[in-house]
Amino acid sequence: MDLEHTNKMMDDHKKDWEKYGVSIMLDGWTNKKQKTLINFLVNCPRGTMVVDSVDVSSFSKNCDKMFEMLDNFVQRIGLENVVQVVTDSSSPIVMAGRLLEAKYQYLYRTPCAAHCMDLMLEDIGKLNNNMRDGNLYIYTCPGVLNMTRQFTGQRELLPPAKTKFTTAFLILASIHKQKENLRKMFTNEWTKGKWEKEALGKKVASIVLMPSFWTSIIRCLKVIIPLVRVLRLVDGEMKPSRGYIYGAMDRAKEVIMKAFFGNEEKYKEVFTIIDRRWEVKLHRPLHAAAHFLNPEFYYYNKSVDVDFEVQDGLLKCIQRLVASTDVQDKTSDELAIYK
Repeated sequence: MDLEHTNKMMDDHKKDWEKYGVSIMLDGWTNKKQKTLINFLVNCPRGTMVVDSVDVSSFSKNCDKMFEMLDNFVQRIGLENVVQVVTDSSSPIVMAGRLLEAKYQYLYRTPCAAHCMDLMLEDIGKLNNNMRDGNLYIYTCPGVLNMTRQFTGQRELLPPAKTKFTTAFLILASIHKQKENLRKMFTNEWTKGKWEKEALGKKVASIVLMPSFWTSIIRCLKVIIPLVRVLRLVDGEMKPSRGYIYGAMDRAKEVIMKAFFGNEEKYKEVFTIIDRRWEVKLHRPLHAAAHFLNPEFYYYNKSVDVDFEVQDGLLKCIQRLVASTDVQDKTSDELAIYK
């Protein structure tokens, strides 16, 4: 009965595949036996279905084999139905995706937006080595960890996260929330233990007691909170996020600038990281087209200007996805009417 129901759902989805096109999404993971698996999901307006799962343990580092696997699955779904193939940013799968784009003119290989945001947050987190050293020291010394739990009411500085994407933010927020308890620990019980005499212990204690450390935590939160909002958007399932990424990133940067009262020196390094990840991973023609075709941005202000980046990405998307030059021209003519 379950198989019959699933097959019926698949048949209903396939009708949408032909009408609207699909996104093939690859979800890589490692099981308890340390086998590398990739789940193949197909997304369309009707929803997402898991279509296959492949054990790639023997060829996960071989881009030619990965390309062959992608190519076979695209043909299985129907080349005419596939708009994009969404993957993570590991080198073999990126190369396989580029080979796929080179072979088929009318589809895209797109990086996973949530994975890109996670990498962005990791890069920003590396700017604060003091926080990393302190957290690592506490969690690798059982005695220190036990003392920390006593002072924080058994609350963890490294709380369990639903996904790895939120870990950096949760650590920062947790440390900031436990500021007074941590300072008490390093001024009271700390002097009675052996850790005070250890080199790393002395370093961590001095860091926690430095006002500049807590100032840097606040500064990091001012940067990370707006970016976590973008992460929740792209990693959520409430609505398709592609048409909102451009606007969400612009708003995040505006919030960060306002948090530092426009003092560029305080956010310049962070913006360099954001822009680097954006240009390489998230600045894509499909994102630009989705932004332009999102009616929300024109509903309240029909005279809103569209910047060159969005316009150029939209035109590139039309040229790649639409085979007929006549249809391309007609589509371009109707853009002004749509707006």
